[in-house]
Amino acid sequence: MAEAEKFQGFTPQTVKFFKDLAKHNSKAWFQERKALYDNEVLAPSRAFVSAMGARLAKIAPLVNADPKVNKSLFRIYRDVRFSKDKSPYKTHMGLWFWEGPGPRMECSGFYFQLEPPKLMLAVGMHCMPKFLLGPYRQAVADDKLGAELERAVKKVRKAGYEVGGLKYKRVPRGFDPEHPRGELLKHDGLWAAIEADIPPEFYTADLPAWCLPRFKAMLPLHQWLLELTVREFV
Repeated sequence: MAEAEKFQGFTPQTVKFFKDLAKHNSKAWFQERKALYDNEVLAPSRAFVSAMGARLAKIAPLVNADPKVNKSLFRIYRDVRFSKDKSPYKTHMGLWFWEGPGPRMECSGFYFQLEPPKLMLAVGMHCMPKFLLGPYRQAVADDKLGAELERAVKKVRKAGYEVGGLKYKRVPRGFDPEHPRGELLKHDGLWAAIEADIPPEFYTADLPAWCLPRFKAMLPLHQWLLELTVREFV
């Protein structure tokens, strides 16, 4: 599959590659199958990023969909410098579409992950940059902005999506321990996600259309975070 080719779906080989990688996570195994990775993972991923980006632009006009590694395509190589697990490769495929004025990992966005037998879609910020935690907490505590976030969280949860990012056991110092939005103050990330079995659409050109309404259901959380980052960067 050529890099510039129109997205026609992933293949069973895409899924099989990651299933096998989970069993044989070594440099020797990977290098023997580098061409398979390039053809069945990288190439369709790039085509999907372009196709999905065009769809996402309908609900997130300034979304970034850049079909390059370290842009919308996460590297498959793990950073093992500070990890007890020295497995060299990730056993999942992660794709990232970010929106906002900052660097890609300092923005909220839309995330697509394949880790057989599951597919996961998510929005938001898995872990906020340190400089954003203070403004986030102030916004949560603010009567207007905090109430807007509360409504967004309720709407996303009501639609059947998980909302996460909770880290701390206690409300941060400087805030009322009994604050009505105390749970949200304990977050160091804020995201929504849904996980499903790999759908039939995964293997067809209809995958972006399958993803879009699910991303849209989580959009209220992304929009609140986008406004937060815009206030900080602009």
